[in-house]
Amino acid sequence: MNAKARLLAALALPALVAASDAAAPALHLDPAGYLSAPGLDVIVFDDIYPDGHQTGVTVIQQGVRVAANGDVRLSPAPGQWSPMPASGKRTVDKQTGTITQTMHFPDPAKNGHGFNPIFYPDLDLGYAVRVTPLAGGSFRISVDLDKPLPPEWVGKAGFNLELFPGLLFGKSWLMDKQSGVFAPQPEGPIRLQDGGTVPVPRNVTGDGPTPDPNGEPLPVPMATGHKLVVAPETDAQRMTITSDGAPLELLDGRLPHNNGWFVIRSAIPAGATKNAITWTVTPNTVPDWRYTPVIQVSQIGYAPAQPKRAVIELDGRTTDAQLKPVTLFRLTDHGREQVMAGKGEPWGKFLRYRYVTLDFSRIRDPGMYQIGYGDQLSHPFRIDGNVYARGAWQPTLEYFLPVQMCHMRVNEKYRVWHGLDHQDDALMAPTGLNHIDGYAQGPSTLTRYKPGDVVPGLDRGGWHDAGDYDLRVESQIGTTWMLAKMVEEFGLNYDATTIDEKNRIVEIHDPDGTNDAIQQIEHGLLTVLGGYRALGRLYRGIITPSLRRYVMLGDAANHTDNVSKKPVKGLGLDTNGDPIKWDDRWVFTEDNPDRELYVAGGLAGAARVLKAAGRPMADEALAAAKNIAARALGREKDNSKAVFALAELIHTTHDPAYVARLAALEPYILAHIDSTGWMLAEIQDQLPGKFRADLAQAVADYQAKVAADAKTDSPYGIPYKPKIWGAGWDIQQRGVEQYFFHKGWPRATSTDSYMNALDFVLGVHPGENTASFVSGVGSASATVAYGANRADWSYIPGGVISGTNLIRPDLPELKTWPYFWQQTEYVMGGGATNYMFLALAADRLYGGKR
Repeated sequence: MNAKARLLAALALPALVAASDAAAPALHLDPAGYLSAPGLDVIVFDDIYPDGHQTGVTVIQQGVRVAANGDVRLSPAPGQWSPMPASGKRTVDKQTGTITQTMHFPDPAKNGHGFNPIFYPDLDLGYAVRVTPLAGGSFRISVDLDKPLPPEWVGKAGFNLELFPGLLFGKSWLMDKQSGVFAPQPEGPIRLQDGGTVPVPRNVTGDGPTPDPNGEPLPVPMATGHKLVVAPETDAQRMTITSDGAPLELLDGRLPHNNGWFVIRSAIPAGATKNAITWTVTPNTVPDWRYTPVIQVSQIGYAPAQPKRAVIELDGRTTDAQLKPVTLFRLTDHGREQVMAGKGEPWGKFLRYRYVTLDFSRIRDPGMYQIGYGDQLSHPFRIDGNVYARGAWQPTLEYFLPVQMCHMRVNEKYRVWHGLDHQDDALMAPTGLNHIDGYAQGPSTLTRYKPGDVVPGLDRGGWHDAGDYDLRVESQIGTTWMLAKMVEEFGLNYDATTIDEKNRIVEIHDPDGTNDAIQQIEHGLLTVLGGYRALGRLYRGIITPSLRRYVMLGDAANHTDNVSKKPVKGLGLDTNGDPIKWDDRWVFTEDNPDRELYVAGGLAGAARVLKAAGRPMADEALAAAKNIAARALGREKDNSKAVFALAELIHTTHDPAYVARLAALEPYILAHIDSTGWMLAEIQDQLPGKFRADLAQAVADYQAKVAADAKTDSPYGIPYKPKIWGAGWDIQQRGVEQYFFHKGWPRATSTDSYMNALDFVLGVHPGENTASFVSGVGSASATVAYGANRADWSYIPGGVISGTNLIRPDLPELKTWPYFWQQTEYVMGGGATNYMFLALAADRLYGGKR
């Protein structure tokens, strides 16, 4: 049951909730470090990700996160690149339960540099946020400033609390004598801030000087007053906020930023320091509230011979005496028919929940099934020998990879996924530049091209990287290599798409007689080798220069004007570093031996597969792999990249010189067997005898630890360490590595170690949302995702989201919301192709077996 369904379910309890306001229990300090009461948790600065609406004062109501990012901000409706404070000291008064966090503007780690640099105004502001529990389930938020605000910041800086929009659409609000409804779309009026940027002319691509994040147009408040009631009609979500001083404003933060939330705000008054802001917050709680049991099974089902294990997630206070029977039903012409029943196996506590499991591996008869726990039912799932043979990995190859193809027009019958794009790639990036998305150009271009020069040969091949339109070289080669491994390992030969590189057209569901996987490998090599030919080295990446275009959503053909333009005088940058006379993407270079070795290994693997397929690009790919490796080996910082490159070159060439170089890395390999051992599975017969024996022993020792950790780390049969970003991609990658460990050392490695990873991605994962991370695959899946079409609340079949992430310290969360990159973003370079590999591996292992 997802968050919205759970809130609706609470409405069916009017007799129980009528007196809930008066009976609310007081918050207490939980051992996990936050304030808690039945049905309510208040987390104070445990999270560290304000960019993703995860930090500050956070409210979890009836198990659902409803508000977050309670903190001082310099704008009423800040965005992703708006200034964010640096965290200071956090203190907890165990007697009163008060939690205090000191903060400071600017953050020196982000000010003008770092992976995603932020440019701060000239403001030195220190402050503390205090949260104190009160009687009746209320809590007080107080803000103390070290010194009064400078006059020019009065009315701009204030305390903001953000309300998650996805649970509020259609619900009402009350502010003093005003009222309204939370609309599903942002609506004006909108105003300019004092001293803000006036509207500027835009060119055909919508570009122009980027406005100052502290002076951008802002929404006019929906209401202003001293008492706000959120969702008064919904007992499970009602929350009251009162301000003792500065008035409250209710704003729609989606007006200046598509990914914004609703914002409650009080501006900091002139001259204020102690208790500059004081709010009392009263979230309603449902009496005797308990977390609804969640039954987690694979959304597509299981092969008959496959181990099958359901995980049931329960309220953390559940005792042994309160456990209910678990029942397996088969779906028949007459409805549900019980085929198995009994008590689940208690697993224990994980995060904030208690878990029981049900092993139903002995059930092998094909058909549709459901699992019941008490009065809860899972989604329907299938047991069948071809469960992985159709509709499992195919959407990734049929839809996701074609839709992500750059430099092509992509059609699907009546639909155009995107037009012909980026024919103006690319200009050499300026030197000494720190880009908004982690790209950095050093003091030299490392090539014969000067900043602003047109670099030819970059207008072919590649895939747009996830929800963005950039091309990172590691994403391009990672996708290429994984496709090559699937052709090599499983004989992948599937034709559902016309890929016409000459005319730059893709036709989905229109076969052209050629293996789609081979054509996609070649498409990846077109960009990697195209850059290598032009530059004499690898590119770092290709990306738009301006923030305005970086955040563009919609048809990729509108990202640039497709006309290559060489500047006449320098780069013509404005004061914000944006080109104002052309829109061509920039190509970045770097001297990075680790990345070069990773690409060299990928090229060697792709060359091997293309050679077997008789494709002419094989020779060029192998020659490039050898040359790149020769220049990078011995300069690497990460020896695992050298192991990967050497292993792939050995697999392709059988050259004893590469074997000798790899053998010299034996001490490192054995000491880092978890990250390197799988790479050697297919070439171990070419290694010296003692090295082979020592390798086998190291693998056996490591796999014994893997098996032990899988029993104790989580109830999901895999070592799982949740973090800010969803762990789905990491778990998939580890699953692929475990496949190769099993291939090389089958007696030491269990197939469960990669099959459990696949089950996790397909729905057996923590939290109330049990959707498959693979869009369009399974009974329920992520059909609102962070792709290029996220503004349409849509998805791309076969894309794989990052998945359930962690709201620190212990809440797993996967919201239906298109703007959480840390939960629902697609990605190239493994996110989708690793899943595809695991699905093919499962079909190889269990397909057709009874």
